Amino acid sequence: MFSLLVYPSLDYLTLAGLACGAVLLDAWLGEPRRWHPLVGFGWLATQLEKRLNPLSSQARRRQYLSGVLGVILAVVPFVIISVLIMQLSFWLALALHLYLLYFAIGHRSLRQHALAVYHALQAGQFQQAQHATSYMVSRDVEAIEPVSATIESVLENGNDSVFGALFWFLVAGGPGALAYRLVNTLDAMWGYKTPRYFYFGWAAARLDDGLNYIPARLTALTYALLGNTRYAWQAWRQQAPLWDSPNAGPVMAAGAGALNVQLGGRARYHGEWHDRPHLGTTITPTAEDIRRALQLVRNSMLSWLVVAVLIGTMAYA
Repeated sequence: MFSLLVYPSLDYLTLAGLACGAVLLDAWLGEPRRWHPLVGFGWLATQLEKRLNPLSSQARRRQYLSGVLGVILAVVPFVIISVLIMQLSFWLALALHLYLLYFAIGHRSLRQHALAVYHALQAGQFQQAQHATSYMVSRDVEAIEPVSATIESVLENGNDSVFGALFWFLVAGGPGALAYRLVNTLDAMWGYKTPRYFYFGWAAARLDDGLNYIPARLTALTYALLGNTRYAWQAWRQQAPLWDSPNAGPVMAAGAGALNVQLGGRARYHGEWHDRPHLGTTITPTAEDIRRALQLVRNSMLSWLVVAVLIGTMAYA
């Protein structure tokens, strides 16, 4: 396992324990309010894109190649540096593994954003709820339906902000979680199907799809097992293939079925309405279902940690 190669004395039980520690650290501290590493990385990614993607002077193939180079330059050096630092000291390696997963995971932030919508709705402040939801989704604010949009974001970002990072940490330690988070960030910045990013962002989008393929299906499976299993399985099997994202489809369909609510449908992005497939059942979600979605993500995260510790215990024995 790569994580063991990063520091040979690190056994899987220790790795599982560090995962639990990082989740607790996230619950305690949340995301840094100042000097967030991803803000600096976002600036770096913007500067790289400006230099590598001058659309007026590049043919399609060159844009593809420039996108591949951009991903390599933005991600590989940081991963290599983290691996090299871990060779210096066992305790330094432990601390860095812990920090890198804490950096990569965003469960508390996801919960805070969703609860902001929930509390606004409870107070009867619909426009405030729409505004709070706009921090979670990229839809036009005045056209947002805050309940369903928030639940969709909670379910999908449960994979992107929690389970994907946990999966790659348990496979490849801190450097794996770091690589996942950086690629996921590049996809969020470059993965748009617009004239500027359609070809340049292809590499980031496809790599993010590849890294999320297994975690997304494990997330969907966990949602199904911890919710309404029959509805979740039906939605996953019948509706997920209709969704435009190969990974968001299973996650959101299984999550909607597990919660026994209907998600998807029409949504407006940048002034244009998009008719998206319906996911889940036929029951319209309410504000209380936001809390149920958060509980589903939290319980799923705890179940992953329990399974990781049990596997580590059996491997150690």
